Amino acid sequence: MGSLLLVAVSFYIFCAYVTLASSPWSKSDVEELLDSALSCTEGVFGNGSESWGQYSPYFPVDPYTAPPVGCEITQVNILQRHGARYPTKSKGKDMKAALEKIQSASSFSSDLSFIPDFEYTLGKDDLVPFGAQESFDAGEQAFLRYAYLITSDNLPFVRASSSQRVVDSATNWTAGFAAASNQTFAPVLSVIISENGNDTLDDASCPALSSSPLPGSETDVWITTYTPNITAALNAGAPGADLDADDTQYLINMCPFVSVGTGNRSEWCDLFDDLDAFSGYEYWGSLDKYYNTGYGQPLGPVNGVGYINELLARLTDTPVNDSTSTNSTLDTSPATFPLGRALYADFTHDNLMIAVYAAMGMFAQSAPLSKTERTEGTGAGGATTWVASKLVPFAARMVVERLSCAAGAVSTSAGEGAEGEYVRVLVNQAVQPLAFCGAGSDGVCSLDEFVESQAYARNGGDGQWQECFESS
Repeated sequence: MGSLLLVAVSFYIFCAYVTLASSPWSKSDVEELLDSALSCTEGVFGNGSESWGQYSPYFPVDPYTAPPVGCEITQVNILQRHGARYPTKSKGKDMKAALEKIQSASSFSSDLSFIPDFEYTLGKDDLVPFGAQESFDAGEQAFLRYAYLITSDNLPFVRASSSQRVVDSATNWTAGFAAASNQTFAPVLSVIISENGNDTLDDASCPALSSSPLPGSETDVWITTYTPNITAALNAGAPGADLDADDTQYLINMCPFVSVGTGNRSEWCDLFDDLDAFSGYEYWGSLDKYYNTGYGQPLGPVNGVGYINELLARLTDTPVNDSTSTNSTLDTSPATFPLGRALYADFTHDNLMIAVYAAMGMFAQSAPLSKTERTEGTGAGGATTWVASKLVPFAARMVVERLSCAAGAVSTSAGEGAEGEYVRVLVNQAVQPLAFCGAGSDGVCSLDEFVESQAYARNGGDGQWQECFESS
């Protein structure tokens, strides 16, 4: 691919050094190892890094929970965001402009003393070394957790959307997977889907959405709501800078992007941690995702329909049935869309993952997110929340496990489940309740009922896909 970043490192998983024994590890040994590394992100970037919204480094929301006793995993589908990256070109330009503005101040208080000599050296758009490591680690984790599904004749099937940071994340994942297997199993990136056409791993296939200035007023209002005290403190400490709310927002961005870009916690983080900025900043991220491709955007969820229909095809071992964002040439060929594999890994962007969550019916809110006060915790029964840092941190992953369960192994909302095939969904290791398909306390529902619950996707978005191509 002619680009950055295949990470060559000793075998680390979330900062925990691993030596593979010659004898097989038990599943409990693997999970004990992986659980022991849950706090690695804080160890690298300090407290608060889990509040950086969609720019948070990956962290597991919960420890991994094995399926119910009597159930065996038969297939795994991973949808994963690219690892940590540099700012986009436009965001980087705005960050540099805000930096120049505050550096023009006549003097600086002690807590701002690092700013006059701070030099902006970040690149744009590309995966950073830390983000490559996140993806490598994820590949190692996938092998350790699901190795018993893999054979030389049944390797993971890997796809990526064509942005270079997504492609690099996929190849780092395959490298991590191979390293974890001591090079016994070396999956490859088999399909790169162009973002210039139909692409189920990107949200750009809907022109009416991609041409809109989203999410617009919702985040703008929130920025003016949460930043006044922060802006006042910065202006008091840097007289003459005359910062406004937008400048403050761009300067807060310095914390996550400089941190992941350099691999070390930035002094910007300490500054804004002292100014209590990250609670408001995190909610800005939640609003951004909710009103971009989430429930707050009428044409947001339909962008996830194509991927869900591909997922249903894999789970049921049947051809893809979709007329939205799928590439029919790719999805009708066994070489580019094989069925019958035990593990699939797809690499994408955060906005597409949000669209998939919403199209599937996860993280539904009882009321729209407010642009003037934090309300992302209003999920039904308080069981689900809409927090960007928990939904789509860098290297976020949604894992759909297909299970074969004995009679009575599963507790559904209708009682004990019969013998058969079941499904459960984990988002950053947190098992989702799946009430929409009759799951009980273990978050498991029958495969048939899961498929039935996805009527929105199976019906092509209930007519909303056509709206993507209507002129405004």
